[in-house]
Amino acid sequence: MRMPGPFVVALLAAGSITSATLAAAAISAPAPPNRQVYTSIKELMESIIDPSADVLWQAVGTVVDNKGFHDALPKTPEDWRAVRAAAVRMVEGSNLLMMPGRAAAPAGTRSEVPGVELEPGEIAALMAKNRNSFDGFALALQQVALQALRASDAKNSALLMDAGGQMEEVCEGCHQAFWYPYAGAPQAAGPPRASKR
Repeated sequence: MRMPGPFVVALLAAGSITSATLAAAAISAPAPPNRQVYTSIKELMESIIDPSADVLWQAVGTVVDNKGFHDALPKTPEDWRAVRAAAVRMVEGSNLLMMPGRAAAPAGTRSEVPGVELEPGEIAALMAKNRNSFDGFALALQQVALQALRASDAKNSALLMDAGGQMEEVCEGCHQAFWYPYAGAPQAAGPPRASKR
């Protein structure tokens, strides 16, 4: 069984996510009848998670122009409200990622980079086999989003920048585990070989 990435393990060790929380989130029961799943993980990522992550990442950084280096930080109340709204979407989007019964992608979707990215059916099979790990990544993302939410409430740019770096680790760890697990491995020449799963 594939274990959660090092950042998830670090959060567990630091006490940000308890093993009991992780175990509770790993229980995969059918969604209650009043909580229907209508969209896929791909659609959630494209509609909620990715745009919100971009807001958080772009809120802090360094700009280089003809006058030198400048920090790009939220400055106005409107800037901080936008950061806060993105953090809220990430917190709740993480809950949506963990809802049972959600397909990896809409029916008929194909990998945009065959041989590097897995096909949706392969992603779904990996998720089913390693649900604890997938939910662990979603919980880790939620904890980082909560940190970004606290940063926005405190108007703390340093905390927001730290959250952005941690979010990058969580996102990339999950993508390497479930979306392109073989991207770092040497690729054979010619068409991709059939999976031995």
